[in-house]
Amino acid sequence: MTTFHPTFRALGVAVLALGLLTACGGGGSDGDAAAKQPPPNSIATGQAPSYYPSEYAQLIEASRKEGGTLTIYSNTDQENWAPIFRDFEKKYPWVTKIAANNLDSDEVFQRVLSEQATGNSPADLVVSNAAQAWADFAARPGTLMEYASPEKGKLPDFGELLPNVYAMSADPLAIAYNTSLLPEKPTGLKSLAAIIAKDPAQYKNKITTRDVSGAFGFTVSHAFAEARPDAWTSLQSVLPLARPETSSGTQLEKITSGEYVAGFFVSAAPAYPVVAKSGGLLAISFLDDGTVVLPRGIGIAAKAPHPATSKLFVDFVLSQEGQRAVAEGGLTSYRDGVATGDGLHTYQELVQAVGQPNIILAKYAKVPDAEVKSFTAKWNGLLGR
Repeated sequence: MTTFHPTFRALGVAVLALGLLTACGGGGSDGDAAAKQPPPNSIATGQAPSYYPSEYAQLIEASRKEGGTLTIYSNTDQENWAPIFRDFEKKYPWVTKIAANNLDSDEVFQRVLSEQATGNSPADLVVSNAAQAWADFAARPGTLMEYASPEKGKLPDFGELLPNVYAMSADPLAIAYNTSLLPEKPTGLKSLAAIIAKDPAQYKNKITTRDVSGAFGFTVSHAFAEARPDAWTSLQSVLPLARPETSSGTQLEKITSGEYVAGFFVSAAPAYPVVAKSGGLLAISFLDDGTVVLPRGIGIAAKAPHPATSKLFVDFVLSQEGQRAVAEGGLTSYRDGVATGDGLHTYQELVQAVGQPNIILAKYAKVPDAEVKSFTAKWNGLLGR
């Protein structure tokens, strides 16, 4: 199993940087990092929660006969998966072989559709936070298995994103910036626009955002602009100086190296461990003029080779135990009752940090093609593309 590297916590504030940890007496040694690991997750091995139906025992027995294997097509990092797989295997010890790839947001669905067309797909589960692609995929006949999780009643309204598609996590988008190159701390898009307006030439091609030609980039950018139409004033100042990237990982790498000084709509999930390891060089802030939260969807493939084990896995990641593991992996859990601290991130903590009015929950809904073209043209026009 992939080694899990502990992440760094937001400490209840909107700005997160390793300098805050150092100021509180933390350090960079291996011993200090180990001390920041959360306590072990409490797992009831082989036992379903008391509120599950009695026939759930039959599902558990069916899983025992499936060979202990599970295949997941996702756009999720191995570091995020590691504690989830560890605890699921502890919950159901006969599951010993979990394979999860890390594809681009759109590629997850393209590969499943291609393989399903041939009738020979090994995919049990589909996991992605590309809301537009999910809406298209879920609307196609024969792509998803129908499944009503017994956890549904314990989740908030957005826990079921689409029929048979549940939220595994609720991950915020942030501004990431190089603290040695940006003279001021940006607190939102308007704040970033004001900073770079002081010397636009200095920041030409030094700002990055997500490419709206991809489902992920379009979803978060469109959600923000739709919820904050006045933000186009700031976007008209920032986008002409920016360059698009197709992944948060690339953005973080180039911001840390100094190729960019800052980026906006950077996923916090991969950012947390990079911030923690950067020695204070990289920091993130959640936008005080609107923080987009993008749920990460999970669904069972229609012809999953291991359907019973797939159902157990979905129920696990939605459960109290599973959401605790989700948070330990650096994703943002959203179910009530998950403790924060020691590297655990929760939706409730984010709401406390930025305020509920500043949360923009991205919708899992198909945007009409005309609107996609219009928005993309306007956005790319400001980028000079």
